[in-house]
Amino acid sequence: MDVATRESTARRLGDAYRLLEPIDQISTSLEGMTLEDAYEIQLLQIRDRVAAGRRVVGHKVGLTSMAMQRQLGVAQPDYGHITDDMVFLEHLPVDVSRYLQPKVEPEIAFVLKRELTGPGVTVAQAIAAIDFVLPALEIIDSRIKDWKIGILDTIADNASSGGIVLGSSPVDLRDVDLRLSGCVLQRNGEVIATGAGGAVLGSPLTSLVWLANTVGPLGISLEPGHIILPGSQTAAFTVAADDTVTARFGGIGSVTARFSDLSVTTSEGVS
Repeated sequence: MDVATRESTARRLGDAYRLLEPIDQISTSLEGMTLEDAYEIQLLQIRDRVAAGRRVVGHKVGLTSMAMQRQLGVAQPDYGHITDDMVFLEHLPVDVSRYLQPKVEPEIAFVLKRELTGPGVTVAQAIAAIDFVLPALEIIDSRIKDWKIGILDTIADNASSGGIVLGSSPVDLRDVDLRLSGCVLQRNGEVIATGAGGAVLGSPLTSLVWLANTVGPLGISLEPGHIILPGSQTAAFTVAADDTVTARFGGIGSVTARFSDLSVTTSEGVS
């Protein structure tokens, strides 16, 4: 794929993100598109957001379950960027009108105290770089119509990132076995899924090591204070205005996200 095609595709996805107008699946119309092309299209959009004043505050890892990898026909995870405007406080309204087709996933978030730069990062180094863990809910979204995506589409679309809601109960990594930490996901008080940390590449730590060693050769370091989402413990579930979603993690605590359509509230307030 030539530079002009990468740039035009990045603009299309960027416009879909800003204007909330989904586009058709891109990989089916771009013959010869590669993983390298998809990541470069993602990076072009992130560079535009940074140029507009946003800050990269972390990364997410996706496609960490065997089920999702089989569904998309891949044998490895993917990653995306988290910017400062994607991070929300628990219990406060998250505006669903800023998304096209949002879903939520429960994750255990890492917050780093030291830089991690691959290649060659080990599990021991990853553990030493973690400051604490937090319960989290990731909001995923797709700028591709009807979630008709393959691996190239989701990578180009910043790994289908939408936002994150972080809990406020930090836990020392030494106080919990992430592989065995169970999760119960509730929507409006009803249990909709359960899972465990072992669903994330066997351990969320494996996901962190993979991320550091994957982005390092590209000149990207995981910085102190960065938030890392290693992957979901359950399937993703659709959310809408007036939904309340809570994830409870064994040994870590809980996080709650409330979803509202603030565009309706604003319109009613003006009228």
